[in-house]
Amino acid sequence: MQSLIDPTTLLLASLIIFSGAVVQSLIGFGLAVVSAPLLYIVDPELVPVPVILMGFTISLLTLVRERSHLEFNGLQWGLVGRIPGGLIGATLLLLAPQPVLGLMIAAIVAIAILLNVKHYSIAVNRVTMFIAGIFSGIFGTIAGIGGPPMALLLTGRDAGKFRAALSAFFALASLLSLLILLCVGKLHWHHLLLALVLVPAVFIGFWVSNFIVPYIDRRRTRQFTLALCSLNVLVLTVKSCLSW
Repeated sequence: MQSLIDPTTLLLASLIIFSGAVVQSLIGFGLAVVSAPLLYIVDPELVPVPVILMGFTISLLTLVRERSHLEFNGLQWGLVGRIPGGLIGATLLLLAPQPVLGLMIAAIVAIAILLNVKHYSIAVNRVTMFIAGIFSGIFGTIAGIGGPPMALLLTGRDAGKFRAALSAFFALASLLSLLILLCVGKLHWHHLLLALVLVPAVFIGFWVSNFIVPYIDRRRTRQFTLALCSLNVLVLTVKSCLSW
């Protein structure tokens, strides 16, 4: 283990993953938003594959807990949208500087947050699910954070249904992302070992969240969603400006 990751890095990464796991198990997304930027600073090898694997783990755990609330209601169209979204994101990475793309994503998410704050709601149907899936695929490919598009679309749902829908979406979307990374040669054995070393933090975070989740209602879910998406905008803006 010591040759794979040093103890200090392991401790810091575990604390970060624990925090992200608590957040995601409470509202259905957020591990990547909370963890990815900090983990990249701690050790770039932890992003994106280990983060995706741990995101898959917490999504699966949350989905099992919230399975009675699961309603697909066109969720599969969001997954279909992830495929062209991922391809578009990969193409944009080749054509435009990543700082520019990061600022574009930050601007789009900021507009979506503003519309949500103004209580402008978008109907949830197969078309909007597909479009949100495309944006989720683009954002996930470019910045490693694909949660905000789906979360902002579904934020009006009951807290349990919100968690269940997002958990189902991200569990399957994570597998799709891992398959794409495997096909392009970006998934290696040491990434799997790093995730295995860090996964206890995911289980501890999920266990802790079980004591908090009864207090998370629709209003708090919406507040957490807007706060996390705002954090996403801030992180992308700062990171893009520093990388210019």
